[in-house]
Amino acid sequence: MTSTLNYIHPSAKIAENVSIDPFTMIHEDVEIGENTWIGSNVTIMSGARIGANCKIFPGAVIAAIPQDLKFNGEDSQAIIGNYSVIRECVTINRGTSATGKTQIGEHCLIMAYSHIAHDCSIGNYCIFSNNSTLAGHIKIGNHVVLAGLTAIQQFCSVGDFAFISGGSLVRKDIPPFVKVARDPLIFVGINSVGMERNGVEKERVEVIQNAYRIIFKSKKNISQALEIIKKEMNSTQDVKMILQFIEKSTQGIVRGYDQKS
Repeated sequence: MTSTLNYIHPSAKIAENVSIDPFTMIHEDVEIGENTWIGSNVTIMSGARIGANCKIFPGAVIAAIPQDLKFNGEDSQAIIGNYSVIRECVTINRGTSATGKTQIGEHCLIMAYSHIAHDCSIGNYCIFSNNSTLAGHIKIGNHVVLAGLTAIQQFCSVGDFAFISGGSLVRKDIPPFVKVARDPLIFVGINSVGMERNGVEKERVEVIQNAYRIIFKSKKNISQALEIIKKEMNSTQDVKMILQFIEKSTQGIVRGYDQKS
């Protein structure tokens, strides 16, 4: 259902059963999937691709051009997966020529006043609490939780099931399965609660815990710790994920509480 108080560009592709509240503007080159609800005073700009069964709350701005001086008007997209919820006054910028898109996965909850900049890639089942701020080119895995007022520096990566505490400033990569907190930001344990709530077996959690004991508590540097893991631990999928993430890190990973910089 739409209202005569909206502006919807004739070329926008709106699926069946999409509900659009008054005072919303939808530009050209927009696609919205079935059963999605768009609240009032939402602006959806060119390049938006919104999935089915999503909810976009009042004041959100989707697919505005990047806040990047290198942007030169190239075609790009802002993609939101099925069943995702975008709360009040969230801003999601579309991509640049670097990747062509900013992408949010399925079943994500992006809470009020959060900002997701150009060329970010967000996995599935992520929760970003109020005022989470992502600079450009950030990669976030699946089942990641950002507590309120988290700010992440450009080009950082965050692995699956990571939990970042409120008010954190993230300047380093955050490996999968860990919790980080304090100032400056450090490893404070693994996200066992988050994993167990999502059906990760106790045996897997224990293996992950053992790997991070070697990385953060063995008094070895990162390269030495990874070699110990390769030699002494079974190469499970979780262990492989941890090793690959750290070995591919471009920003360096967050340190442990008793490790020197």
